[in-house]
Amino acid sequence: MADHEQQPATQEEVKTEQDNSPINVKVVSSVGEEVFFKIKRNTKLSKLQGAYATKVGKDVNSIRFLYDGSRINDDDTPSSLEMEDNDTIDVMVEQVGGA
Repeated sequence: MADHEQQPATQEEVKTEQDNSPINVKVVSSVGEEVFFKIKRNTKLSKLQGAYATKVGKDVNSIRFLYDGSRINDDDTPSSLEMEDNDTIDVMVEQVGGA
């Protein structure tokens, strides 16, 4: 047996590897339209928001993205929100004014 056998990955290395592995995210509009994205766990969700807005032809500032009922901030990532594969993001058209 050779001395230079590959050591098993430490838990830290495995965790880091998993932390940025891609996940699938479903974005669902208020009328039930679904758009699927595959993004890395450390990618800012603002990038996904921009891609979604472009895909549906809306201004990114006129729509709001919610995950588990909370608004997603520009610098949030799937990792920071502890999202899992196949999680859903809800999209709402921003309401302006009201009577």
